[in-house]
Amino acid sequence: MADDQNLPQDDNLTDPAAPVAGEMTDEPTTETGVPAADTELADLKDKYLRLAAEFENYKRRTSKERIDLFKSANQELMVVLLPVLDDFERARHHTQTTEDAGTVREAMNIIQNKLGKILEQKGLTPMNAAGTAFDPELHEAITQIPAPSEDMKGKIVDEVEKGYYLGDKVLRHAKVVLGQ
Repeated sequence: MADDQNLPQDDNLTDPAAPVAGEMTDEPTTETGVPAADTELADLKDKYLRLAAEFENYKRRTSKERIDLFKSANQELMVVLLPVLDDFERARHHTQTTEDAGTVREAMNIIQNKLGKILEQKGLTPMNAAGTAFDPELHEAITQIPAPSEDMKGKIVDEVEKGYYLGDKVLRHAKVVLGQ
């Protein structure tokens, strides 16, 4: 120990408590001599990479499923609307030679009712705006005219274009004329 006191002190030397290459440490090791922390780190890196790859595959798969869902939803609607298209073709064919406007009107009413029922089954419902108070969340004001009566001031006098809901969501705002 006396010899250690005579040695010059060098600040660049490593920590005397640090293990020297080839020395044994108190750190647990595996059977192959690799420290357990290194093995655990490698396992965690492997798990992380697998998880990241699995997540990327999940994102790709859900994106594809979403696109397929939109395509199939459109397909379902188109299949339901085909009979209405057939009805239009039949009505046009049968009313080409007739001069009776009542027959044409009746054919158009039948087809419109059929189309309306199909769309209602799919969740589409019309707004009833005429005579109600103006609501900017539901209605789009086209113009204002003098109110026909005092009680129609600030209310919807006419509906230029009907608005629709799809479920609880406004699909199209009603275009209305306000009384002032």
